[in-house]
Amino acid sequence: MRDVDPVRNPYAPGAGQRPPELAGRGRELDVFDIVLERIARGRPERSLMLTGLRGVGKTVLLNTLRSQAIGRLWGTGKIEARPDQSVRRPVAAALHMAVRELAPRHRAPERIDAFLGVLKAFAQRGVSVPAGRRAAGAPRLRDRWQPGIDVPAASGRADSGDIEIDLVELLTDAASVAADVGTGIAVFIDEMQDVGPEDVSALCAACHELSQLGAPLIVVGAGLPHLPAVLSAAKSYSERLYRYQRIDRLDRIAADQALCAPAAREEVEYEPKALDLLYESSGGYPYFVQAYGKATWDHAPRSPITAADVRVAAPEAEAELAVGFFGSRFERATPAEREYMRAMATLSRVDADVGEARDDMDAAVPTAEIARALDRKPASLSPARDALIKKGLIYSGERGTVAFTVPHFGRYLRTQPG
Repeated sequence: MRDVDPVRNPYAPGAGQRPPELAGRGRELDVFDIVLERIARGRPERSLMLTGLRGVGKTVLLNTLRSQAIGRLWGTGKIEARPDQSVRRPVAAALHMAVRELAPRHRAPERIDAFLGVLKAFAQRGVSVPAGRRAAGAPRLRDRWQPGIDVPAASGRADSGDIEIDLVELLTDAASVAADVGTGIAVFIDEMQDVGPEDVSALCAACHELSQLGAPLIVVGAGLPHLPAVLSAAKSYSERLYRYQRIDRLDRIAADQALCAPAAREEVEYEPKALDLLYESSGGYPYFVQAYGKATWDHAPRSPITAADVRVAAPEAEAELAVGFFGSRFERATPAEREYMRAMATLSRVDADVGEARDDMDAAVPTAEIARALDRKPASLSPARDALIKKGLIYSGERGTVAFTVPHFGRYLRTQPG
C-alpha cells in the first residue's frame, strides 16, 4: 500500500483553474480544431458560443480553446464582460493583444500601424463621464485611458460613435491584417450574457458581416444557459449565426477519469465504491469533482482510497463549498432577494420518484408559483427577480420560469436556517 501524500494532492478546485485532467471535453476540442482548420483553408465557419451552469468548466474550456488557437499561430485576445460596462475598450485591448501577436510575422509594418490607428480611434470613442458627475479637477476617462498605442488615432474609420458601425469596421480591418499573414484572429468573451443589449447587437452584426465575407476572425463566447436568448433578442438571425455548444456535467466515465488519471500519475488508486460515492456527492459537476477529490485525498491515509475515506472527507468538502461557492453568492443578495431564492429552492426540489431526477437537481420554477408561495403579486417580485438575474444567481431559460445558475444551490438553501 502506498501512503497518500497531501503535498502531492493533484486536484485543483478553483475559479477558471484548469484541472489536472480535462476529462469529458474531447468533442468540444475536436469541433474547435475543425473550425480552425476550415478557416485556415478559406472555408466559411460560424463563431462559437459555449453555454452552461456555473461550475461546469466553461472558463477552463474557453482558455483551452484559446491555447488551441495560439498553437496554430492565431492572434488571440480575451475579455470578461461585466454588467453596465461597454465592450468598446475591452474589445480594443483584446484586439491590440491579438495584432501584437501577429505583427512580427507581417511584412508591412505600415499596415500594422494603420490598423492600430483605427483601433485607437475606436477605443477613444468610449463615452466619458459627464462633467456633472466627475469630482472637481478629475480628468475625463478618455483622457486618463492609455491604450499603449504610439501611432496617432485614425479618422473616418471605426470612430462614428455608433458601436455597431464601428465594431463591424474594426473587426473587418483586424481580419484583413490576419489574412495578410495567412492566419486568423479569435476574440474570446467570458460571461457573455453580461454584455449590454447594444453591444450584443453590434457583436452579432460584426459576426454576420465577417461570416458573409469569409473573413478569418471569429468570436468565441461563454455564458450562462440563457445566452442564446440574449443573442436572439438582439438579432433574430443569431440562432443561425453561431455554433452553440451546451457544456454540461460530466458523465460517470469522464468523472472517474478526472479523478483516476491524476491519481494514477501519483501511483494512487480508488476503490470502485469510493468512485460511486464521489459521483453521487459531486453530481458530475467538474468544480465539485475537484472539490470532493481534493478533500478526499487529504483525508485518505493510503491507497486505494475507500468509500469510508470519502464519507470522512465529504463534510469538509461541503463546508468549503458552503463558504466559497454557495455562501459568497448568497451573501451578495438582499433580504428580499434571499426570500425569493428560498421560495425557489423549496419549489425547485425535484422528487426523486419522478423520472430519473435526484434531490441534487433543481428544476426551473414558474414565477407565478413563487408569487403564490410568498403570497405576493408577481409584479411586486419583479425587482428581486431582475436583480438576481443581473447578479448572475438565477436565469430565465423560458418565458415565465426561473432557475438557479449554480448547481446544487437549491439543495444548499434547503439546508440553511430561515
